Amino acid sequence: MVSFLATEIFCAENELKNFIEKTGIPAAATALGLGALSTDHPLYVGMLGMHGHYAPNKLTNDCDVLIAVGMRFDDRVTGRLDQYAKQAKVVHLDIDLAEIDKNVKADVPVLGDCKETLPLLLNLLNDNQHEEWFNQFKQLQNEENQEVIEKELNPTSEELTMGEVLKCLNEITRGDYIICTDVGQHQMISCRYAQFKDSKRNVTSGGLGTMGFGLPSAMGAKMANPEKHVICIAGDGGFQMNIQELGTISQFNIGVKMIVLNNSFLGMVRQWQELFHDRRYSFVDITSPDFPAVAKAYGINGKQVQQREELKSSLKEMLETEGAYLLEVKVGKENNVFPMVPQGCSISEIRLK
Repeated sequence: MVSFLATEIFCAENELKNFIEKTGIPAAATALGLGALSTDHPLYVGMLGMHGHYAPNKLTNDCDVLIAVGMRFDDRVTGRLDQYAKQAKVVHLDIDLAEIDKNVKADVPVLGDCKETLPLLLNLLNDNQHEEWFNQFKQLQNEENQEVIEKELNPTSEELTMGEVLKCLNEITRGDYIICTDVGQHQMISCRYAQFKDSKRNVTSGGLGTMGFGLPSAMGAKMANPEKHVICIAGDGGFQMNIQELGTISQFNIGVKMIVLNNSFLGMVRQWQELFHDRRYSFVDITSPDFPAVAKAYGINGKQVQQREELKSSLKEMLETEGAYLLEVKVGKENNVFPMVPQGCSISEIRLK
C-alpha cells in the first residue's frame, strides 16, 4: 500500500505528474498544493487537512510508504503527531533543510529542488498500478459523496449552500479562473470544490488565518493576470476587514470579481461553538452592510442573490460584466463544513457529520 502527498511544488508540476503516472500512486494535496496536479486527474484523491477529503485523510494512517513532496507537515494536516502515519516509511523531498525531521521523522530524506530530485527517484522505479489500494480510496470517496458532497452540492433545503456557488462557477468557467480566498468556511469550501486544472490558480493564506487576505490578494492577482478571471471569494466577516479597498479597485479600474458568501456569522468560529460548546454562541453574529450598495457607492456594479434559480444567471452576469463586480450570495446561516478533524484528534478520527 502506498500513499502520495504533494504540496508547494509549483516549478515541478510535470515532474510530479510523470512520477505519479509511472508509479500509479494515489496523490493528495494540501491546501497550499492545490493545482500542482489537476483536480480531475484520475490518480488525484483529494485534499488533505482538517476540512480535507475523507479518503486521503483516513488512509494516510494505513499506507506503507508516505511520499511527501515539499510538505511541512503542519498540524492542520497531521492532527495528533503522536498518531500520524506511525506505520509508514516516510520519504520526504524538500528544498529546505529546516523542514526535514521538523515535525515528522523522515526515513528517507531527499534534500534538493523537486524538479531535479523527482526525476532521479523516478529513474529507480518501475511502472506500476495499485488497483486494490486505489479501490479503498474509492470506497471512502463513496461514503463522503453520500454523507457530505451530495448534500452540499445538491441540497434539498431552500437555503443556498456555499458548495452550490462553487458548483455553478465550475460549470460556467470549467475551472478557468484564479480564486483568491479569505479565511473561514468559504475558504475550505472553495479549496474542496473548486476545479484547479493548472497550478498557481488557488491563492490562499493557508494556515496563517489572515482574515482580510482575499480582496487585496485578488487585486494583485488581477494586476498580474489581466486576461484571466480573478475571483475573490470571501465571507461577510473577512470582506469587511479590507472593504475600503473597493476605493482602490475603483480608482485604478481593477477588474476583479468579488463573491461575498454571507451567512451573517463568523462561520468557522460559529461551527466550532456549535459542535464543541453546545451552541453557546459568543461574538460570532455579524451585522453587515448592503454589500452591493457599498460597491455601487464606489461606482462598482453589484447585486444580491437569495434564490437558487437566480444563482447561475447572476454568476454569468458577474463574469460577463466588464470591470469589477460584487455579487453577494445569501447562504444558510448554520451550514457546516464537513468532513472535519476535531482539534486534538488523530486524522483517523475525521468526522463526516
